[in-house]
Amino acid sequence: MIYQFVLGVAIAIWVLPKVITFGLASVHDPFLGPYLLSSLTHTYPDGLTGLALLLLRVSVGGLFMIHGYPKVMHLRRWAESVKAPVFLCFISAWTMLGGGFFLILGFLTLLATLPILASMLFAILLHLIEGKPFVATDPYLIPEDQYKGPLGKGEPPSWEKALMYCVMLIAIAVFGPGAYSLDALIFGW
Repeated sequence: MIYQFVLGVAIAIWVLPKVITFGLASVHDPFLGPYLLSSLTHTYPDGLTGLALLLLRVSVGGLFMIHGYPKVMHLRRWAESVKAPVFLCFISAWTMLGGGFFLILGFLTLLATLPILASMLFAILLHLIEGKPFVATDPYLIPEDQYKGPLGKGEPPSWEKALMYCVMLIAIAVFGPGAYSLDALIFGW
């Protein structure tokens, strides 16, 4: 069973990008070339810029894996708390978890950022519908009898974090994963 899983992952990492690259390379429009799977730019910067992109990509990917895992594990409870259909929460949770993993690797980076970006835009929409503020009141300035997080005093809900994630994901989508990524290894010819 574990061998089948390892074989499947190996095929997905090695063969699938080559098939997609061949398919996109057959299109003669330069914008639709294989690099489009990685970023909106043609380059994979190295040096300090590449290290900054690596830090950004790994940090954002790790945070989305941290946020996605509990949502996958407690899908129904999460769907009920945000008052959204379970199938939308299922898609969102798995894009956070899987997309975060792909961001860490720098693999199919543009394709990993777009679904997470859509999920964060939906989170902003939910916060706006509920009338949540952009920046929450400092938790230490809230009167004792008001908002309490799950472990006592916590951070009140706002859409500030979702917007910042959107900004970071847009930067990754535009500038790409950098030279220290699987995308640079596969598509950087």
